[in-house]
Amino acid sequence: MEIKDTYRMLHGNSEGFYKEKGSKFLAFAYVIENEEDVKDIITELKKKYYDARHYCYAYVLGTDAAKYRTNDDGEPGHTAGDPILGQIRSHDLTNTLIVVVRYFGGTKLGVGGLINAYRTAAADAIAQNVIIESPIRTEVMLKFEYDQMNNVMKLVKDFELEIISQTMEISCTMNVGVRISRETALRSALLDFHKIDVGKG
Repeated sequence: MEIKDTYRMLHGNSEGFYKEKGSKFLAFAYVIENEEDVKDIITELKKKYYDARHYCYAYVLGTDAAKYRTNDDGEPGHTAGDPILGQIRSHDLTNTLIVVVRYFGGTKLGVGGLINAYRTAAADAIAQNVIIESPIRTEVMLKFEYDQMNNVMKLVKDFELEIISQTMEISCTMNVGVRISRETALRSALLDFHKIDVGKG
């Protein structure tokens, strides 16, 4: 099975908009790092759009996109949070929060209308942004004598390693990030250098 070694996320924050039968749906897409970010953003939106009826959202977190949550905030079940989450999933995004703020226009849209409205607003917020791919890396620690520096730097170049931290003395250590799909190959290459020890970073 091929190892997935990149994840997709938004480049920055963006806004979308949808209007249906007088109701306005303002959509906001954010790059987030944790659930605390979600709480802070929701709080700020409720302050700014204090007169809105609903603040529905969905988010996905983690390089494997395993952590997620939806919230219909008073709309009929699965008519708001799920369509928003569906847009995040369909674009294969992670570390992403989308909040759709609804101003009720006086006419009920029905289940189908709500699903379409929240989905369309969320899609527009994503469309207003740029999606980037970032590598998924695992951290490895290299221990070596200073005279092995040239060999280590060649490995850094050949495997496109990210140097996270390093201590350069007679005995050196270097924590590097390697794409998870290339970790096994890196460890195999290190077997050729008996003076370089490898461990988890």
